[in-house]
Amino acid sequence: MTDIIELNQVDKIYPGVGGTQVLSGIALKFRAGSFNSIVGQSGSGKTTLLNIIGTLDQPSHGEVLIDGKRTNLMSRDQLAELRNQTIGFIFQFHFLLPEFTALENVLMPYRIKQNHLPKEILKRANDLFEMVGIAQVKNNLATRMSGGQQQRTAIIRALINNPKIVLADEPSGNLDTLNTEGIYKTFRDVNREFGTTFIIVTHDRRIAEQTDRIVEIQDGKIKLDIQR
Repeated sequence: MTDIIELNQVDKIYPGVGGTQVLSGIALKFRAGSFNSIVGQSGSGKTTLLNIIGTLDQPSHGEVLIDGKRTNLMSRDQLAELRNQTIGFIFQFHFLLPEFTALENVLMPYRIKQNHLPKEILKRANDLFEMVGIAQVKNNLATRMSGGQQQRTAIIRALINNPKIVLADEPSGNLDTLNTEGIYKTFRDVNREFGTTFIIVTHDRRIAEQTDRIVEIQDGKIKLDIQR
């Protein structure tokens, strides 16, 4: 497998009196098709690291390559296109638009880049609803679904453009144990079936131990990097 994500000596310093250094000298590579977690206490820098990987934030120093592309050389429009076509995002809160159905929410990332909706994209959406087990609610408004169904809809939305990478920030933080287990089983199924690279930020060590690699961040630095 080749490296799909590479970070070279990445620092993040937020401006202010003296500056606040959140990340220091981060050097990481992630293989295409790998299944990874990032753990650390609140304030350790793990979410900042995920945002930099996802090009939602830029490092103060260092270099980030996504799918072979140096992000510091890209314009804002190029970064937006990279995110739309290469990266799927899943957050702790589902951020579904309440006035739209689950299916309409799922199709929005595709509609951002194309006005026309091909039959194969609609089929992919329907297949993903079947895969994650919520086909029965795909025409429900977002407000007419359970928390677990809403988060699964957010997962499908992240997958609709067939991204090479999925970044998940505490994706089960608002779910009970049963729904949490179901969400992570879905992640693993997608990883195996489509070869999608997953990086999951979580505070739950039990969840992290289900991944193939655990990167622990402490005070903005890599404390542990365990691969199995």
